[in-house]
Amino acid sequence: MNKTMIDKNQDLGEILAGMDRVIVAFSGGVDSTLVLKRAQQELGEDNVLAVVVASELFRKEEFAGAVKLAEEMGVRVHQTAINELDDDRIVANTPDSWYYSKKLLYSHLNKLADEWGYSHVLDGMIMDDMEDFRPGLQARTEAGARSVLQEAKLYKQEVRELTKELSIPVWNKPASCSLASRIPYGTTIDKQKIEQVDQAEKFIGKLGFEMVRVRYHDNAARIEVPSQDINALLKHRDELQLKLASLGFTYVSVDLQGYRTGSMNEVLPSEPLKTEVS
Repeated sequence: MNKTMIDKNQDLGEILAGMDRVIVAFSGGVDSTLVLKRAQQELGEDNVLAVVVASELFRKEEFAGAVKLAEEMGVRVHQTAINELDDDRIVANTPDSWYYSKKLLYSHLNKLADEWGYSHVLDGMIMDDMEDFRPGLQARTEAGARSVLQEAKLYKQEVRELTKELSIPVWNKPASCSLASRIPYGTTIDKQKIEQVDQAEKFIGKLGFEMVRVRYHDNAARIEVPSQDINALLKHRDELQLKLASLGFTYVSVDLQGYRTGSMNEVLPSEPLKTEVS
């Protein structure tokens, strides 16, 4: 029998209620926000800690926004950081790099949990994450972290609806992810490239485009916006070229397929890759 969203939310509550004290890896996105809110409801504020992790591969504004949201929710917050660009396996930007990135994150969270006596580390992975190339799932499983939204079989649309019912303002927040996802496999990651795509996306966002990705291809930028926004974007062609050229891009293009999640993974083979762990 197919379960309703209400049934799944009840399952989520039962899963959380069976835990003791939990750390939530909190990004401020809709998925981890639902985990944090439901953990707070089931376990009480004293047994829940939101850990917000700063990274060179994510926007500083995302970090600050997550801290502010957790505080507004009345949850205790711990601010910390990881240095992904210190790991050559991550800098190399191979498909396996995502595994090492998540391994670094979960190891850091597990260390905090051990030091402070928390029984579980929770993340915000959802059922939709099973449908894309997600090496982080392997790192999660190896670390013993719990993806309680997956355990409750919740999909993105259900997560958004539940978060809206809980009157949490990020229920319709666009998905965000590591800025490294804009850089094609095989092109090494460094702060300069991250800054280029970050500043380019911020500029386009200020033009009124809420959902945008700027994919890095050496001296060329490939802009993705939803298909229905392409014509509106092209009206800004001159200022786009001028601004992105000032950031170091010689060529600026618009992807006619429009925005889509994980477009850099389209070059990967159809068969799942085997992550080699050293």
